[in-house]
Amino acid sequence: MPLVLSMSLPMVLSMLVNALYNIVDSMFVAMISEKAMTSLSLIFPLQNLMGALAIGFGVGVNALVSYLLGANKQKDANEAASLGLWLSIVHSIVLTIVLLLVLKPFLSLFTSDSEILDYGIRYGRIVIIFTFVTQIQLVYEKLYQAIGKMKITMIAMIAGCITNVILDPIMIFTLNMSIEGAAYATIIGQVVTWIIYIILYYKGDMHLELSLKNGMSHYQYLGRLYNVGIPASFNQGLPSLLITMLNALLTPFGQVYVLVLGIYYKLQTFIYLSANGMVQGIIPIVGYNYGANEYGRVKQVMKVSLCIALGIMILGTIVCLIIPGGLIGIYTKNLDTIEIGEVMLRIICIGFIPSAVSITLSGVLEGLGKGLPSLVIMMCRYVVVILPLAFVLSKGLGVNGVWHAFWVTEVIVCVICVLMFMKMRKVIEH
Repeated sequence: MPLVLSMSLPMVLSMLVNALYNIVDSMFVAMISEKAMTSLSLIFPLQNLMGALAIGFGVGVNALVSYLLGANKQKDANEAASLGLWLSIVHSIVLTIVLLLVLKPFLSLFTSDSEILDYGIRYGRIVIIFTFVTQIQLVYEKLYQAIGKMKITMIAMIAGCITNVILDPIMIFTLNMSIEGAAYATIIGQVVTWIIYIILYYKGDMHLELSLKNGMSHYQYLGRLYNVGIPASFNQGLPSLLITMLNALLTPFGQVYVLVLGIYYKLQTFIYLSANGMVQGIIPIVGYNYGANEYGRVKQVMKVSLCIALGIMILGTIVCLIIPGGLIGIYTKNLDTIEIGEVMLRIICIGFIPSAVSITLSGVLEGLGKGLPSLVIMMCRYVVVILPLAFVLSKGLGVNGVWHAFWVTEVIVCVICVLMFMKMRKVIEH
């Protein structure tokens, strides 16, 4: 319990601050206009995809490095970390080219409003051009987590978030940069985080030796990195696919429903990023103990983590039930929009508590290097169950059917996870 808390609490605090910055960042954009906020809702899947690929691959690096350190293979850990850094640079180059090409066609799928489209393109191009900052910064974050330096990642993330929040009003309104100011404030905040990681690395706080040249010559770890990294990237990226498909489903009902869905995903980051912060904190613990054949400790970590995740989700459910209008009102003063958002939050939050099971189990499986079972869980949450449900329920219940699909999916996936949990002993011991 103390080890889980010491590793997870800094990550939870980091994620809370990160979620708060996300909320505040969007709040300033909403002050420009409701159309500017709608453009962020439409660009969110692409932005989430960028982070998802970086985080997912970073989880692969984290799991492998922590496993090698647990097995007392420092030299191998250095080589695997160096290869991970080199590959993240390659990923960022490819991703930048692809996303710049698809940006305008992607946005055009969901709106014909020229103003919304213009806002989305102006914001998206800046964020995409600096993809390499996101990719490399997140790999450093996962490497510090792999060696248990959670406080360093907490300090670096908080510094970046504070920088972003301070710069947002200055760049958007004082310097009159409009939505471009929000994009540049986001990038500068990430650069600050990256600089802190680099400074501390050269001070010797990472305890890993990174070398791009060394990384390019050690491809023997390629399979093991992608074995966890690809499923983890899919896990992180599946929400982008879900939001894209739901936007397409909601568009015929009206642009306002796309807006409130975007607002929901801004708000839910405060809850889900906190739970994911805890999960990210236990991945290196699970990987290290699994590498050291301490299976009993792996099971204990899983139980403690599930209790923490449940606590976070219960709190999130209470808040959404008590003050849904106040939460939606952060982003819009339109009473009709707020009323739609209140209904949405009260329905969707029913699924928060059962989702704690799938979130925790996925993290444990990634720590064990079992990327495929983790991917199966996330596929059920974000594609296999929810999308058909949303489509069918929307035919009978209208737009509220889409919202009900969220909690029904979480209950179904929770049952699937309980069945997997019953077999967890075999997974851990093999």
